[in-house]
Amino acid sequence: MTLTTALENNVVRLRQMVKEDAETLWEIGQDDRIWTYLSITPRSLEAIEVYINEAVANQAEFPMVIIDATTDKIVGATKFMDIDAKNKTAEIGFTWLTPSAWGTAINCNAKYLLLGYAFEQWGLRRVTIKTDAENITSCKAIEAIGATKEGVLRNHRIRKDGKNRDTAIYSVIEEEWPQVKVKLGERCAAKNV
Repeated sequence: MTLTTALENNVVRLRQMVKEDAETLWEIGQDDRIWTYLSITPRSLEAIEVYINEAVANQAEFPMVIIDATTDKIVGATKFMDIDAKNKTAEIGFTWLTPSAWGTAINCNAKYLLLGYAFEQWGLRRVTIKTDAENITSCKAIEAIGATKEGVLRNHRIRKDGKNRDTAIYSVIEEEWPQVKVKLGERCAAKNV
C-alpha cells in the first residue's frame, strides 16, 4: 500500500511527515496535556527528532502532519499504522493536536479523510482506532465519528509512568463506512460552521 498524495479538504490537509517538521512539531507540542495518554513525552527538540525519525523510518506506517487549511500551519500529527495488506486492515493512531485545535473541526475532518482513503482508495475491510480507556475525551471523540467500541484490552500496555494501561478498541468496517461517512460528513460540516 502506498500513500503518495496529501489528503485535503477546505478545513485540513494531511501530508507525509518529514524530518524538516521537527522544529514546528516541537513548538506546537510544548503543552504536556498533549502527551498525557501517549507513549512519549518529548521534552526536547532532539526527542521530537527521534520521534519523527522512527516514524519516517518505519516502512509499515504512514506518519502525517495535520495542517489547518485556513492558516496553513501544522497543528498536530497522526498516522496509519499496523497496516496489514493481506487482511486489508489498518489502524489510525498516534493522533495528537496542539490545544488550540482541540474542539475544532480539524480532528473530525482529518478522520473523515483518513477513513475515506482507507476504504475508498486502499479498499480496506477494517480500520481500528485505539486509545487509553481512561482518556474519556478521546473515547467520546472516537464514538462521535461513528466507530464501534469492541471492548477493552486489560493491562494491554505499560504506561510511561510504569502503570498498566487498559486500551479501548474501536473499529469501522467496510459495511459500515457508507453510513459512517454520511454521519461523519454531517458532523464535520456542523463543526465547520
